Amino acid sequence: MAHNHDGKDKQVHFVGDSRVARRNEKMVPKDYSEFPGKTEAFFPNFLLKEWMVAVVVLVGFMALVMAHEPPLGEQADPTNTGFLPVPDWYFLFLYELLKFKWASGPFVVIGTVVVPGLLFGGLLLAPWLDRGKERRPVKRPVSTGIALLSLLAIVVLTWVAWDEHEKQLASQPKGDSEDAKIVHPEDPAYEIYKNNACVNCHGQKLEGLQGPSLRGIGDAYTTEDILKIINEGKGQMPAGMFQGTEEEKRQLAEWLANQDPPEEKESQQ
Repeated sequence: MAHNHDGKDKQVHFVGDSRVARRNEKMVPKDYSEFPGKTEAFFPNFLLKEWMVAVVVLVGFMALVMAHEPPLGEQADPTNTGFLPVPDWYFLFLYELLKFKWASGPFVVIGTVVVPGLLFGGLLLAPWLDRGKERRPVKRPVSTGIALLSLLAIVVLTWVAWDEHEKQLASQPKGDSEDAKIVHPEDPAYEIYKNNACVNCHGQKLEGLQGPSLRGIGDAYTTEDILKIINEGKGQMPAGMFQGTEEEKRQLAEWLANQDPPEEKESQQ
């Protein structure tokens, strides 16, 4: 025990025989009532507000997810040679990066590990690499310049990749492009087609495998012509391949007769 040196007769208690003053007051958050509306305790006041905002945002996001169907593409078909795979938009710049000679082939590790590692590693380590006190972008030319160049490279590579993909789709034959989709796929005749031997030669999507493509067949054959081919065969297709009733046979022939090319459908409309 000792007396302080501020001129007041106040006892000071030390911890054991050390010179560390003992503090008996409790560590409690400060009373911010004298600063109304300007500040508040981080826990639990501020944290509770942030948590409530996060809950509202999450509930709204989940409501949108459940209200809209996911934009799924067509069912995967390994026999569809006309399908052009493309990653999601946020990976398009990496997809385009792998097309450069210095980032593909024997140097593929540069495009798959080195460049992405530098990009995401630099972003992760930014708080430790750039420890300057200045926060204005104009006062941080190195960090700002690297960030702008990275952003510009991502935007340009994404645009180039998407533009190239659109050109590839446009250059495809009509029979293999997205424009030549099956007409009336919800028709029960499509299930009859898939459940018969027709699908083995003409493909799941009428694209043609061992036999010719049936896309646009309605432009060349009528229902009666198709019925005759089913009954009598044609070329390498023997007669009697269809296994079903006469009603199903006619239903299939009428459905195939409606498989006109996209150009014909547009002109009829």
